Amino acid sequence: MTSVGDLAALGQMAPHEVIAQVLKEALPYIEALRGHFLVIKLGGSTLETQRDALEDIVWLRSLGAQPVLVHGGGPEINIWLERLGIPHRFERGLRVTDADTLDVVRMALVGKVNGDLVQLLGRLGGSAVGLSGLDGGLLRAQPISPELGFVGEVVAVEPGPIETLSKAGYIPVVAPLALGPDGHALNVNADDAAADLARGLRAAKLLYISDVPGILDRDGQLLSVLSDDDVRRLIAEGVISGGMIPKAEACLRALDATPRVHIVDGGEPHVLIRELFTHRGAGTMIERARPAQGS
Repeated sequence: MTSVGDLAALGQMAPHEVIAQVLKEALPYIEALRGHFLVIKLGGSTLETQRDALEDIVWLRSLGAQPVLVHGGGPEINIWLERLGIPHRFERGLRVTDADTLDVVRMALVGKVNGDLVQLLGRLGGSAVGLSGLDGGLLRAQPISPELGFVGEVVAVEPGPIETLSKAGYIPVVAPLALGPDGHALNVNADDAAADLARGLRAAKLLYISDVPGILDRDGQLLSVLSDDDVRRLIAEGVISGGMIPKAEACLRALDATPRVHIVDGGEPHVLIRELFTHRGAGTMIERARPAQGS
């Protein structure tokens, strides 16, 4: 986040000096991301205000990064379940998914949300291709429990479809469905799908675009940089609580293969560019704790 002092300093510069300063700060970050996968999860609650984030994704592709967009769609699913008179409920933060609900989930995620995102990326100058974890065996999962029905957790990632699309210059847009062991579709939590996809692709970064600014301390202040040990401590102390716990746990799992995970507020203009290409960032960045000296 740019400070008042930074703004004042920029305000005293000539326009060409401002441009030079911005480029000087951004270029090392741009070079570090060129040719690398960035998995970006767009939350269902932020889909209404997605234009800036999608524009950022198009820019990232044009700068040589390889963004992969994973999306949720809970509000759209709820709308269609209510229209069709199908009851819905959640257990442990996961949607209980019977056969009728699964049909609606597939229709809403693949037929509506995924297509809308691909269309908007195209209008913003990008070339996107929509797919789900069912396509090409991208995501394979096991059912979590009989009580949850057709809900799975990812056990394997086949990176081939993403690698092929990215190499051809496309932005893959992934709906969080997966192939079960019997070949049937399973509904997968989008945060978990993004974390597992980042691990499978060995992405340079995983970014969660959410409806919160990041991880906050007890006083509601943003914590800009955390280690994995910090996150575990904050969960144990109850500072990270409620719906943020599953997201934080997904972040920790992604760190097995992805060096840095970010949580940012999708309501902020061009938050991805600010988080990735400025020294101050815009949200919370999580990375592995560095070993103590001499250990």
